[in-house]
Amino acid sequence: MLKDFVKMETFLTVARERSFSKASAKLGISQPAVTQQIKYIENYLEAKIIDRKKNGIKLTAEGDELYKVVTQLEKSIISLEKDVLKIIKKEMTFRLAASYTIGSYVIPGECLNSISESIGNDVTLSIDTSDKIVEGLKDRKFDVGLIESPAIDSDLIYREWFDDELVLFSSSPLPKTVNTEELYDFKWICREQGSYTRKLISEVFQELGVSCKSFDVLSEVSNSTAALQSVKRAKSDLDKPIVSVISKYAIADEVRRGELFESRIYGYSMARKFYIAYTKENKNNVFIDNVVNYIIAGKCDR
Repeated sequence: MLKDFVKMETFLTVARERSFSKASAKLGISQPAVTQQIKYIENYLEAKIIDRKKNGIKLTAEGDELYKVVTQLEKSIISLEKDVLKIIKKEMTFRLAASYTIGSYVIPGECLNSISESIGNDVTLSIDTSDKIVEGLKDRKFDVGLIESPAIDSDLIYREWFDDELVLFSSSPLPKTVNTEELYDFKWICREQGSYTRKLISEVFQELGVSCKSFDVLSEVSNSTAALQSVKRAKSDLDKPIVSVISKYAIADEVRRGELFESRIYGYSMARKFYIAYTKENKNNVFIDNVVNYIIAGKCDR
């Protein structure tokens, strides 16, 4: 059975993620398929290896022993993969793509060099909208995409990276929190129709009973950089501040220096996640694994 490492990989993923659903997302297979593979192992061993609990899963005593064995097998396979790569001396340019917010404000410049050193190949970074990156991954133009609120596509695997928060911001002083009625007192730089940020903001405002049609809208912009520059260039107006919505990471430096001011809606958080995406055909690609694990470990965070 150990020759069938696909099932062993499924077992390791379930054990590490402590969840059948999270393992399913990480492996890019259905949850029933995960369950079926675990059942196959249990039938082969004639022993239960995983107990399902309300707050996740727990390995049985037999499961713990199997985990130790399979972990050693995994280490051996990884070592052999590295030896094979040394033999073929594979040279490639790793193509990383990121959304405007992530590429411009989250990933530090030195990150590309450190990724390059970790995989022994050149790395390029393209910045575009999340939907364009999804298309590029499917067309094999990119190897890995760093995106916001994903456009779910059955050909891709999405790994949760870390949490982001959208905030109101202005070049004029703002209170720490505003109520929904005060949103109508601002002049707005809005995101254009079709963007994921616009979609998330619209859903939040709809849930709060806020009508964006009643806003005083000055313009619509295509990305976070355009929103940031539009607000920065706006004249300070204490009576009716010009505001927009952006990732807290995009304005962290300006807020710290007192050049911009951020605010949140009272009692509500506009939270979202950043994701790492790649195609299912690359789920066992050693180069992809190295880069994804490097980023998830936090070595590319600001």
